[in-house]
Amino acid sequence: MHRIASNRHPVVFVARYLWRHRVANAFIIVAILGAVAASVGARYSMKFLVDAMAGGPAQLAGVWLSLVIFTTCVGADNVLWRVAGWISARVFPEGIGQIRLDLFGHLLGHSTRFFNERFSGALAGRISTVGNGLFIVGNMFIWNVLPPAAATIGGLIGVATVQWQMATVLTAAAAIVAAGIAYAALRGRPLHHAFAVRATEVTGEVVDVITNHGIVRAFANAPREQLRMQEAIAGEAGAQRRALIYVERLRLAHAITVWILTGAMLAWSVKLWAAGQITTGDVVVCGTFTLALLQASRDLAVALVDMMHQWSRVAEAVTTLTTPHDLPDRGDAESFACRGGQIVFDNVSFCHDPNQPILEGVNLRIPAGQRVGIVGPSGAGKSTLIALLQHLYPPTRGRILIDGQDTGDLRQDSLRRALAIVPQDISLFHRSILENIRYGRPEASDAEVVAAAHAANCAGFIARMPEGYETLVGERGVRLSVGQKQRVAIARAILADAPIIVLDEATSALDTESEVAVQQALSRLMQGRTILAIAHRLSTIADFDRVIVIEDGRVVEDGAPDTLRGGNGVFARLWLAQTDAEGRDVVIEQFWSRRPSDDVAWKRPARSARG
Repeated sequence: MHRIASNRHPVVFVARYLWRHRVANAFIIVAILGAVAASVGARYSMKFLVDAMAGGPAQLAGVWLSLVIFTTCVGADNVLWRVAGWISARVFPEGIGQIRLDLFGHLLGHSTRFFNERFSGALAGRISTVGNGLFIVGNMFIWNVLPPAAATIGGLIGVATVQWQMATVLTAAAAIVAAGIAYAALRGRPLHHAFAVRATEVTGEVVDVITNHGIVRAFANAPREQLRMQEAIAGEAGAQRRALIYVERLRLAHAITVWILTGAMLAWSVKLWAAGQITTGDVVVCGTFTLALLQASRDLAVALVDMMHQWSRVAEAVTTLTTPHDLPDRGDAESFACRGGQIVFDNVSFCHDPNQPILEGVNLRIPAGQRVGIVGPSGAGKSTLIALLQHLYPPTRGRILIDGQDTGDLRQDSLRRALAIVPQDISLFHRSILENIRYGRPEASDAEVVAAAHAANCAGFIARMPEGYETLVGERGVRLSVGQKQRVAIARAILADAPIIVLDEATSALDTESEVAVQQALSRLMQGRTILAIAHRLSTIADFDRVIVIEDGRVVEDGAPDTLRGGNGVFARLWLAQTDAEGRDVVIEQFWSRRPSDDVAWKRPARSARG
């Protein structure tokens, strides 16, 4: 895959790929120009044929010679077109495929923020738009723009050999028509661009609704979504209508111009013939070339407008997709070297808005192999802390070290291979169970995948699947239960064999039976690794080495669970709230939402009261 230079003009972007196939492209252009020259030669040979025939049987040799020249030109015309078609059929698909692959690779390098701010369906649609659009633009240039442009020049030369004054007038007329078309095409670009944007937005809306079809059905909102889509498509249709009407007006103006010029030039030729200034063959040449030239200019006009329409969509997609990465690797970035998995947050702060800090002055030192639970209310900064550890965002201030290496100095791929993430909302590919587990380590053997599945308590339900490990899980894993998806994700993390494991409350949405299976799998996963676990209920971190409590972007408590339970802080009050609920877990979010800021009833009672 070739690296894409970001923020480049779409023309420069495409020219880079054309240059890579410059030899083949040169052959295509030469073949087409040769075909056009042969076509012009065939028309011009008609002059000699007509003049020879006008001379009677005495000019029979000239007639046959003219006929040979004519048929040779016709044959060369057809052969050269086929040569150009054969070369383009081999080069175009390869070039378009490479462009799409490079755009896809560049897209994957964008940060989380980039994807959060855009429709994923629209981004995917833009890659297809670039591929399909460039194929159409390339074909239009090769078959619909270059030939009539060359034919126009050839026709002017042919007329000039007969009557230079007529050629001068035709040249001026062709120049005026070309300038008018170019000016009109440029003025119409905003209309084509507006349609391209609207079409992309509609694609994004469609994919968004299809992705969330379960929610649509659950709330019986299909009619509402239909109305919303109707409005979006109406906006797209309106933009397309304005662009097409503009094109038709341009075509109409050109058609009237061609009609007037053709009649005028033919009348001029007949007048010159009547005056004896040109031969019958010259009239044929002038008439043939004039008509061919004006038809070529018409075809050129239509092709240029259509090509501009397609190019507007391509340019919009290329501009969006080649947006510079907002979090690229540094030029001197090094690969991560694992030395156990020690994590240090050194005075780390983070904010999107300077007036609304998310994390402030976080200082943590987590030894390798330590299991750390992270608790706090929504918006406290727990997920941000984990995102900063993965270098999904750079800290606003401070630094994060893993095994003594600043995460900002590391190649991001190598850093993230040192982290295995088990999120609460599991996302799986619409691929087989085997492929989803192997995603943690693509080079793993089938035996290693099966071993990881056994360790994650997956083997039982996989054996009951219709095709075992080859069973497709559906989009985002819809064919699996929540507990099954969690265990597949744990198997994936086990197979990755990363020194650091991040758990984002992997059991909060599970029933009791599934939770037991998942907890057993997590116990195997956590052995000998550094663990950071965001917890919304305390059963998942009760036996951890350490608990960190975050509130308002700051670490307000940090210590062993038993130590914190014995104090009078937030964790102790939370623990009491949990145990007071007759042994049932209490979700931390509920605790924070109902906890009065100064209610003495939440203070921990005397230790003898609870034991």
